[in-house]
Amino acid sequence: MSNGSTFPPPRRLRRTLLIALAAVVALGAAGWLVWRAPGGGPSRTGTSAAGSPAPDPKGDTGVPSTGAPSVRPGNPHGSLKGRTVLLDPGHNPTNHDHTRQIARLVDIGNDRKECDTTGTSTDDGYAEASFSLDVARRARTLLQAEGAKVVLTQDGDRPYGPCVDERAAIGNSAHADAAVSVHADGSDVGHRGFHVILPDRVRAGAADTSAIVGPSRDLGERLAGRFVAATGSAPSNYVGHGTGLDVRSDLGGLNLSTVPKVFIECGNMRDPKDAAELTDAQWRQKAARGITEGITDFLTR
Repeated sequence: MSNGSTFPPPRRLRRTLLIALAAVVALGAAGWLVWRAPGGGPSRTGTSAAGSPAPDPKGDTGVPSTGAPSVRPGNPHGSLKGRTVLLDPGHNPTNHDHTRQIARLVDIGNDRKECDTTGTSTDDGYAEASFSLDVARRARTLLQAEGAKVVLTQDGDRPYGPCVDERAAIGNSAHADAAVSVHADGSDVGHRGFHVILPDRVRAGAADTSAIVGPSRDLGERLAGRFVAATGSAPSNYVGHGTGLDVRSDLGGLNLSTVPKVFIECGNMRDPKDAAELTDAQWRQKAARGITEGITDFLTR
């Protein structure tokens, strides 16, 4: 019996409500997917709508200006099996006992430079050579745990050197897949942060970097990104215009390399704040991890 109402009977009402509910759910899901899509809103990868890394709410380090890839969560154990890595600890702890030998000039392709130097030190006398050897040894342990074969240019087993041309030759002879020379800088107080030195295009004499400039930059950018993540250090405030990257054509270890190679200046030993980190064993372990992860990123890209 009709009472004149326009409402549908109960069965038709339930069907209508179910159809409406399904439509709302579908529209809501579609809207969520659009918002999560690239350019539609924040995502768990931390990438902004423009495609560049979003600022870290805990403090933006500025490394995105290097163009370095986003830091990945990690690499599987043994991911470097079959790969060879050259680690080049800068200078030598006993170079100061062999000043005549390290002062002789060697050919770096576009110039002639000293075989090696003594390096710098902190105000308290902690030598760059001791720092670089310690970090390289720590990085070797981490890289070997990932399955890599690791070659060191020196392991405290030489009276001095090797010379810069021999350092390059060791990596070339090993057919290294990646090479990193570990250093710390000796600049003015107030100059802080790390920087990665990339090879410039050099074709002169025995030097020809044309084949390694591109892959070396890739290695350097990944190394810079990982070093920030591992150590919390900022890119240099005095070299590289805030990018953490510097291109040079006057280093024999880069000029004469035929494998992808970069230098990393882990900090400034002459600045008290940087020196406090460089002399801390726990920080050096972080530095070794950053170097290891940068190399791993490059070799598993």
